[in-house]
Amino acid sequence: MRALLALEDGRIFEGESFGAVGNCVGEICFNTSMTGYQEVLTDPSYRGQIVAMTYPLIGNYGTNEADAESRSPHVRGFVIEELSEVASSWRAESSLDEYLRRWNIPGAQGIDTRALTRHLRTRGAMKACLTTEAISIEEAIRRAREGEGVAGMDYVREVTAPAAYQWDPGDTSSAAWATASVGRGQLPPIRHRIVAYDYGIKENILRRLRQNGFGVTVVPATATAAEVLALKPEAVFLSNGPGDPSVLDYAHEAMRGLMGRTPIFGICLGHQVLGFAFGGRTFKLKFGHRGGNQPVKDLTTGKVAITSQNHGFAVDPETLPNEIEVTHVNLNDGTVEGMRHRELPIFSVQYHPEAAPGPHDAGYFFADFARLIEKHSAKTND
Repeated sequence: MRALLALEDGRIFEGESFGAVGNCVGEICFNTSMTGYQEVLTDPSYRGQIVAMTYPLIGNYGTNEADAESRSPHVRGFVIEELSEVASSWRAESSLDEYLRRWNIPGAQGIDTRALTRHLRTRGAMKACLTTEAISIEEAIRRAREGEGVAGMDYVREVTAPAAYQWDPGDTSSAAWATASVGRGQLPPIRHRIVAYDYGIKENILRRLRQNGFGVTVVPATATAAEVLALKPEAVFLSNGPGDPSVLDYAHEAMRGLMGRTPIFGICLGHQVLGFAFGGRTFKLKFGHRGGNQPVKDLTTGKVAITSQNHGFAVDPETLPNEIEVTHVNLNDGTVEGMRHRELPIFSVQYHPEAAPGPHDAGYFFADFARLIEKHSAKTND
């Protein structure tokens, strides 16, 4: 069956349908990761988007429930060059085609993803329509132009937890895999009790927090500062998430109420929320940073890390007040990748220290967070 991908600027790509049949509209973006397509599909940060994978062969190891980053996929459509006909992994529970059909997500293979990516890098992010319906090219382009994008959209309310909960209270889901014969590794004792804001949090973030000695209570994105402080956390963590950070007034207000009351560590959307709480602003990137090969320089040490990222907005450094120090920058385009408050125990990074999928260069931030908590606690108790 034919699959048609129509961009709002009139560019079209034709391929073959896989997954579910039907029609979807969203912002089209590309991810440069070679593996981890199931983590991409289930990352809540992709809410409202159609994702194209730049690596040419996708689906070769199938899908399984253990690799999901949330309870269900969040992408609106999935675009690839070639679908593997065989899922050759002992962990596979279903093929990628079966997985997308199960969740009613349309896919297209046979698309020239190299040409698509080059077009988006040149023209910038835009809306698109992916359809298997027997409609004209003109109609598909019209649907793309009239559909929802990401700018101005609050998708956080759609993906956040409906109520607060304790992550993995029985320690059955957090231990890291060792080998097939050894099974899961041992977890350290809980040393710090924190609250994590769920703006669209990936489960591997929660696993990595627990693996680093944090006991985590997850709260909805709309939780107020007073509600969080009533839980008496040692610190607050701000997660990744989808949509436009500028419209999340409730999150900005909550962070202003928590600043100076508790240590805070934010990543991805949480980093952008802190930018607004500090008094800054964000801007939309031309085509975003998505993939596991983004180079970031630590301005305090001069070291370069290869990082996993997934975002379409960036904090504008020109709008940040003097008490905020930019600590990390992207070496591709110079955008802000990390910042910290010069006086308060608050820091953030734009990328993913849990890296699922991706490199582990930034995993040390969880230990940094623990040290920040301990330093703040010692200062408070003096």
